[in-house]
Amino acid sequence: STRNCPCKMSQLPPKSPLASPVSEGMNSRVEALDNLSMDSFWLEVENIKQSAETEQEECSLADVKTQEEGEAEAEWLQDAGLSDLLGDRASDNDNMVLLSTLTRTQAAAVQRRLDTYSRSRRRKNKPHARDVRDIFGVVSSEDTAAEKEEPSPDPLWHNLRTANAQRKTQDYSCTVRNPGKEEVFNMDVAYSEQAAVLLKGSFLSESRKSKDGNALTKFKIPKGRLGVTRIGDLSAQDMKKIPTLALIELTALCDILGFELKRNKAAKLKTTEKRLFGVPLNTLLENDQKLLPNTKVPLLLQALLSCLEKRGLETEGILRVSGSQTRIKSLEQKLEREFYTGLFHWDEVHQNDVSGLLKRFIRELPAPLLTAEYLPAFAAVQNIPDLKQRLQALNLLILILPEPNRNTLKAILEFLSKVVARENNNKMNLWNVSTVMAPNLFMHKGLPNKIPEGKEKQLAEGAADVVRMMIHYQDLLWTVSSFLVAQVRKLNESNSKRYQFRDKRIKNLLRKIHSDKDKVEKNQTEPSKIVKVHASLLLKDSLEVHLNNATRVADVLRQFQKNLCQNGWNIVNTVNLLKCNNSMDCTSLLLYEVGGNIGEHCLDPDTYLLDLYHVNPHAEWIIKQNPSYPRMF
Repeated sequence: STRNCPCKMSQLPPKSPLASPVSEGMNSRVEALDNLSMDSFWLEVENIKQSAETEQEECSLADVKTQEEGEAEAEWLQDAGLSDLLGDRASDNDNMVLLSTLTRTQAAAVQRRLDTYSRSRRRKNKPHARDVRDIFGVVSSEDTAAEKEEPSPDPLWHNLRTANAQRKTQDYSCTVRNPGKEEVFNMDVAYSEQAAVLLKGSFLSESRKSKDGNALTKFKIPKGRLGVTRIGDLSAQDMKKIPTLALIELTALCDILGFELKRNKAAKLKTTEKRLFGVPLNTLLENDQKLLPNTKVPLLLQALLSCLEKRGLETEGILRVSGSQTRIKSLEQKLEREFYTGLFHWDEVHQNDVSGLLKRFIRELPAPLLTAEYLPAFAAVQNIPDLKQRLQALNLLILILPEPNRNTLKAILEFLSKVVARENNNKMNLWNVSTVMAPNLFMHKGLPNKIPEGKEKQLAEGAADVVRMMIHYQDLLWTVSSFLVAQVRKLNESNSKRYQFRDKRIKNLLRKIHSDKDKVEKNQTEPSKIVKVHASLLLKDSLEVHLNNATRVADVLRQFQKNLCQNGWNIVNTVNLLKCNNSMDCTSLLLYEVGGNIGEHCLDPDTYLLDLYHVNPHAEWIIKQNPSYPRMF
């Protein structure tokens, strides 16, 4: 038997001897994880409970309240940047700009939530939300008649819902993926559009019985002509647009797959007198940035990870073997007093205690690292049958995370990858690490315990599997899909042109949504172009580049290096140049696309510049030093 935790930390309760097998849907696509040991998971749960019972801590989050009908839809529309649609007096411009960038499946997701919200408002005798069709000024007599009754479902949604209903009554005809096989991960087309095409086909599922990452399916992102964009390549201004677009796309994907996107209501955080543990990430970063500007990951977390990387990666059972709870609590109090003074000596701390502090730091955050709002969505990813679609959902969820949470999560996952890479010495393979870390990421004392009876085992294995995917596929998950970048460009273009959206030429959303995509590309008509590339921080001169269909970013950087060394350009600041064997190392330089329909975009070395020029002809191209590259002067 297991004692009850005073802080409701049983978001994932202890293993029950009566736990039912994995649900029928999951059984049909993969074999269960029965052969994988979950002992580390349940041991970690028990350690967390004992730690909480010893301290009798207060919950740092209020319990999540059940939302009334229509409230969830209103909150979703607000988070999706469409809150103006909820009122009678709305500014059409901002809504129109966003709506005009959506795909057909994304637009259908927006319309469904507006319809649900409108029905709930009518039941409460309140003014109903505006219909998307009203914004576009196209309302037929048939539509008006239909509004007097229940709104007619979107044809696409009706077809998808019917198909999903039929599939739920059938067994998934899954083909197990070949372990280790490399597959294409398409980021050019919206995930929801891909799912709609594949709706009538069978899913490929990946066997989850392997305990290591070597047998997991390998995915390759095909590089298009515009290259691949990673998180961090876009300016802060453009990245602010990504979560909104990712939320709409994730909702559309879940709608098509027949899964409800569950979100908790954000809860109010309680203040604390501590400076490190139990402090919101934003507060930690604000304090740290006063000491080190541009800090993106809390300094305490950096110190914990650095200590473990130096002396803990070779330690057998690191993360799994728990340190002394008494020592860990004492170390926490000492860190609160001495960390910012520089008097704390990490060399004197046992590595298992440091790993305990790391897990404690994650658990003690006032809100879950994966956020209270989206923790249920992360947990629900396990219910998606297809591995590729699970990764698509995870990719979008990570893009939705606030920047401090996303950066902190990435730092932790990079460390966990290093632990797995030393498996031969520390005896911690990918599955071991995942089972130990899952309770620390998915259990939180401020969230209510609402686990259906008999589902403990399934939820525990699912949480561990989600952590395993985040560790193993983190490079893929921290990529911004090309279709999202294209939507950001379109948003910027629309804002800069300041469209007059009341113009009668604007059509209905669902008819307009693909108008630009149906146009024939005219880029082929200009086979070459001469442009100037600037390097104002490095040189007084600009580089004139002749572009053709084969010119890539890497070619321009090599040309820049060659001209610099051979022609003796006038160097502004030699400190900004990295030299190796009497020549500049071009890997220390990056080419940025600045302005036009993008804020600032660090370009993939394999980007074809003539194609990029046609996409954004008004941008400037600027060479800068790689900020992460070490300086030698």
